[in-house]
Amino acid sequence: MTDRSPRLPPEWHPQDWLWIGFPHDEAEWPGFLARAQEQIAAFAGAVAESGQEVRLLVRDAANEARAAHLAGPGVKLERNVFGDIWLRDTGPLVVCDAAGQRGARRFGFNGWGGKYLMEGDQEIGATLAAGAGLHTTTSDWILEGGALDGDGTGLVVTTEQCLLNPNRNPHLSRAEIEARLASDLGLTRVLWLGEGLINDHTDGHVDNLARFVAPGVLALPRATGPDDPNAAIYADAKARAEAFGVTVVQVPSPGLVTSGDRIEPASYMNFAITSNLVVVPIYGTAHDAAGVAAIAELFPTRATIGLMADAVLAGGGSFHCASQQMPAVMV
Repeated sequence: MTDRSPRLPPEWHPQDWLWIGFPHDEAEWPGFLARAQEQIAAFAGAVAESGQEVRLLVRDAANEARAAHLAGPGVKLERNVFGDIWLRDTGPLVVCDAAGQRGARRFGFNGWGGKYLMEGDQEIGATLAAGAGLHTTTSDWILEGGALDGDGTGLVVTTEQCLLNPNRNPHLSRAEIEARLASDLGLTRVLWLGEGLINDHTDGHVDNLARFVAPGVLALPRATGPDDPNAAIYADAKARAEAFGVTVVQVPSPGLVTSGDRIEPASYMNFAITSNLVVVPIYGTAHDAAGVAAIAELFPTRATIGLMADAVLAGGGSFHCASQQMPAVMV
């Protein structure tokens, strides 16, 4: 009998295209909207120039014109109704079975624990899946894509702060969540980290903290000074990962990044892996060059670049959060 159980490919698996959300709501980007649009357009343009198809989602005609001006002719524009740009969380998770067939997995979405509910965000995942010709299976529990990172072998990393948060699935135990990850996404082994970054709007999404870069190899930030606000979080994640048995590689963190008195959840870990290019968010700190260089060493077969993302971060995320890949058919 053919095994047709779903498998979530790792992000480094070849991709047919990348969806990216284009910022449009001034209320979500007060004082930063124009620069956030420029930074997202630079991200989209860089991926397109690397030879991969990019589908940049725009909300209306005015934003379509703005995106076309900024991103250039190599980026395809798609007009859709969506609220936040964080397609990692609202877009479809595409799985493949052993026969090479792709399908979309959709989950409940409650605005990151009821904090940010915007028109279109609950529907955009199904809309994108339908437009791609994918059959969609919907599960009856809350899950965002940025809460997970898998290595393609069935191993996934997540945080207790997010997946065990009572504002998501208070009726599910840790064991029940693990069982659902296995049945819905083929993720059969779970590495539980503790807290995510300080002031992360998502309640500690793992894609801002820890990323698999190869089977069994997990990249984690390293504190870059005595004032690094997340030093204890990084140390705890490293200890848990090593105790679990994965290989840990460390990347310098951006250090202390603030907006007024607020500590911002700035992270190089929110890099986007595409078929030919790795795009690392940078923030204008003294550690940017070292962070990009360390990530480049992890992806020797791809080019790696750093692009400014401080204005994108003002809206609550970065390049990985704003994108969702369509994996190529697995053979």
